[in-house]
Amino acid sequence: MSKGRLKILLAEDDLNLGVLLVDYLDTEGFDVKLCKDGELALKAFQSNLFDLCLLDIMLPKMDGFSLAKAIRTKDEKMPLIFITAKSLKTDKLKGYGLGADDYITKPFDEEELLWKIKAVIRRLPEQKSKTEIVSIGKYSFDFNNQSLTIGGKTKRITEKESDILRYLSEHRNHVIKREDMLKSLWGENDYFLGRSLDVFITKIRKYLKEDPDLSVENVFAVGFIFNVPE
Repeated sequence: MSKGRLKILLAEDDLNLGVLLVDYLDTEGFDVKLCKDGELALKAFQSNLFDLCLLDIMLPKMDGFSLAKAIRTKDEKMPLIFITAKSLKTDKLKGYGLGADDYITKPFDEEELLWKIKAVIRRLPEQKSKTEIVSIGKYSFDFNNQSLTIGGKTKRITEKESDILRYLSEHRNHVIKREDMLKSLWGENDYFLGRSLDVFITKIRKYLKEDPDLSVENVFAVGFIFNVPE
């Protein structure tokens, strides 16, 4: 991650929207480089250091998917958010298949985009380093290395599972609102994301089953409580 203000590469051929986003994100503390086509965006990426890329899918000269592939060739961990005028499931799946961290569909509210950006950048390495290793009951949770250890046995978990477990741990023994959790981790409160969250919670319960004093309790119509002995 770069020092100071985070740098964002914005590839958007709608210059009115592009300028609007540049101005808005500047007021929110980001430095934004606007490129009107995919080829210019790739050149900018190759000659500058960025912390995150916002890529419109329907770009001239090089579409957003091709641009994402080229970016991933140089930096496989570069955070990517797709901007699309389409809401087709195939486009979303293709974007996630390319390693995108999220997407947003036009027309959208600038604040919604900001939520998504913040949800992604909070997972960047410099942000992760502050968490270090925490105790969760009988478990040792290493967020940076995405691992859970108990009784000398270590299990590696995915990045998203690690993000969710950290959120639960940071709000342990308190009611966690589902909508707050979704906005923090995904940038929006969406039915399908909510179903995904339920799947992740089920997996985390299994990972923690060797400590019977731990539980992720459902709170009807509200969210969860992560019960951890003090």
